[in-house]
Amino acid sequence: MTWTNVKLIYSRELRDQLRDRRTLFTIVVLPLLLYPLMGMCLLQMQQFLREHASQVRVIGAGSLPADPALIDGATFSAQLCAPPERKLLHLETVAQAGHPLDELRAETQADIEAGRYDAVVYFPPDFADRLAQFRGTLPPAGSAESHRLEAIPQPEILHDTANEKSKVARDRVENVLRRWRELLVEDNLRERQLPAATAKPFEVVSIDVAEEGRRRAAIWSKILPFILMVWALTGAFYPAIDLCAGEKERGTLETLLSSPAQRSEIVWGKLLTVMTFSMATALLNLIITTGMASFVITQLESMGPAGTRMNVGSPPLASLLWLVLALPPIAALFSALSLAIAAFARSSKEGQYYLMPLLMVSLPLMMLPLLPTTELDLGFALIPISGLMLLLRTLIEGQYLEALRYSVPVIGVTAACCLLAIRWAIDQFNNESVLFRESERLDLGLWIRHLVRDRLDTPTVGEAILCGVLILVIRFFSNFLVPVPRDWAQFATTTLVLQVALIATPACLMAIMLTRKPLKTLSLGGPSFLAALPGAALLAACLHPAMFWLGQGIQHLYPISPAIQEQLQQLGLEQYIQAQPLWQVLLLIAVTPAICEELAFRGFILSGLRRMGHKWGAIVLCSVFFGMAHGMLQQSLAAGAVGVVIGYVVVKTGSLWPGVLYHLVHNGLAVLQTRVSPELIQSQPLLRMLFEPSAEGGAPFYSVPATIVLAACGLGVLWWLKTLPYHQSAEERLQAALDQQIPLPAKAPA
Repeated sequence: MTWTNVKLIYSRELRDQLRDRRTLFTIVVLPLLLYPLMGMCLLQMQQFLREHASQVRVIGAGSLPADPALIDGATFSAQLCAPPERKLLHLETVAQAGHPLDELRAETQADIEAGRYDAVVYFPPDFADRLAQFRGTLPPAGSAESHRLEAIPQPEILHDTANEKSKVARDRVENVLRRWRELLVEDNLRERQLPAATAKPFEVVSIDVAEEGRRRAAIWSKILPFILMVWALTGAFYPAIDLCAGEKERGTLETLLSSPAQRSEIVWGKLLTVMTFSMATALLNLIITTGMASFVITQLESMGPAGTRMNVGSPPLASLLWLVLALPPIAALFSALSLAIAAFARSSKEGQYYLMPLLMVSLPLMMLPLLPTTELDLGFALIPISGLMLLLRTLIEGQYLEALRYSVPVIGVTAACCLLAIRWAIDQFNNESVLFRESERLDLGLWIRHLVRDRLDTPTVGEAILCGVLILVIRFFSNFLVPVPRDWAQFATTTLVLQVALIATPACLMAIMLTRKPLKTLSLGGPSFLAALPGAALLAACLHPAMFWLGQGIQHLYPISPAIQEQLQQLGLEQYIQAQPLWQVLLLIAVTPAICEELAFRGFILSGLRRMGHKWGAIVLCSVFFGMAHGMLQQSLAAGAVGVVIGYVVVKTGSLWPGVLYHLVHNGLAVLQTRVSPELIQSQPLLRMLFEPSAEGGAPFYSVPATIVLAACGLGVLWWLKTLPYHQSAEERLQAALDQQIPLPAKAPA
């Protein structure tokens, strides 16, 4: 790759974008005008923000005690409410209820909906008498005798939680009744000659020991990284659309592609342009947003009552330094993703539709670090975007040692995501069918006829992804529709229905309906060499200990919540499984998933994904679908790792059967591991070398020396598979030629 060409393309694209008035308005002019206008409007609206008085109806006011008084005229007693609070509570008193309580509730709902009242307070008819009886049953001071206290009918506040004004009225009335109850308690203590402090022996005093700088940093550490991420993503959207779909519409993309520059150089030039605008947008919006927020908050605090200042102030200067350092990799990631997606669009309008899913996927990863219980650890450090935001938050808060512990995994994951996104963008530009897709109108009838008439030997990439999404959707809804198994029979029935009807059947039907050669699609032919089947079984046995410890590590990084663990223990499925004959458990947990899941994932889905032209891309994407079909996050990650190995075995051998055998042996060994008891380990020397009893009394652990030795043997089997001949698909041969920049061999004449 020649960087001179990249520089020329970058200069060309940057110059064209700077000439676009819409781009300049979106990046520069709009933030300069928008945020001051928003701040001015917020300050202007502050004068309209006032608290409205609550209309409260008190039923049973005639049965209230005279001392201490609860009601004084048309509002509550001044002893219970400060003057500002009394103005916000307007009362209408009724001596006694005219209807039973059940009818009163329906009447109150109608009154609240009509706006006549915001809440209704109901006191029982004999409330004062019962309160006096309660006082009479209180034991005298110094008495050690036990007395039976009279029960008092409780007052009720009738409100409507669907009405915001009604909820506010309920909170105000509850505060008043709480103070009135405290006065009643003080009167009772006074009659028994007990000090008022008896009911409140102490008060809890909260003292904030945080320094003002640390307090400001804690506030801004959650806001600034989120703003940076959102605007870096938004700033990459429209330049990427204009540089790809926009050039298609203007007809200038063909001229650029016909130049001596390589496709990778074109992508790097466009990527640097999009990164420039992404970084400029994020930095400019960050500065303006921070300045305006500090100014508006200061003004609002000065307009409020004394003692309400939060002392937010401006963010620490060091925080801006960390944000600037993190901006280039963030912009590179979002720019590469936006560029790859925009290259697939045929028009600017279509590009906006395609980029919305990127926003929908990125926002949850940005919102996760904002949760109060989320902290930077190794598990979160391995999550893209979220780990980087948590690292920035830790740095802004001044926890440098904590940030240093997890900086390597965060930087590594971010760099890997950037490289994969850039690689994807280059692949999109190398694919002529992506760059020059023809516009077409959707006609359902023509589309169905096209699927049937123009079927290929194997499915397309879109059909493979559709199958994977369909299985995941069915799997999701089945979790709510299928009852939770309570015994072995229900568990066996549920598992068979899930595997056969909801996983294998959709894949097989799609293979029959959408392809010309279902057997080739499902890779049901024999392997390319005879040693494939025993090699797959040996590989599964050698890698099983390593996969077991990988699963243990995943559970350590992302532990299962105690609530879910308690639910699983209450089901008792493990006890039912242990009580069944071994052959039944192996047939259900090992044989059935090995056949059904392999037909769907390494059969139909992997065959279609191989049309992308990248062997490992197809294997990894297929493994993602395979992992997501296994429910919880811990199971999904472990199953995804196993799926990568099985996918490589199937692709290398050219047959599904070695993958089925690997899957069967892997699941079968997991079942056998649960049947190994500590007594059996002690009685067998070979098992003592292989296993170590678990401290919790469950399935034994693989010993570390045995895991290392068997993993080395597994790597040897994988190396042996690598040395065997591999038959590439037509798409993979084409992609390899493009990657190496070599001419394709001429097609032999027919």
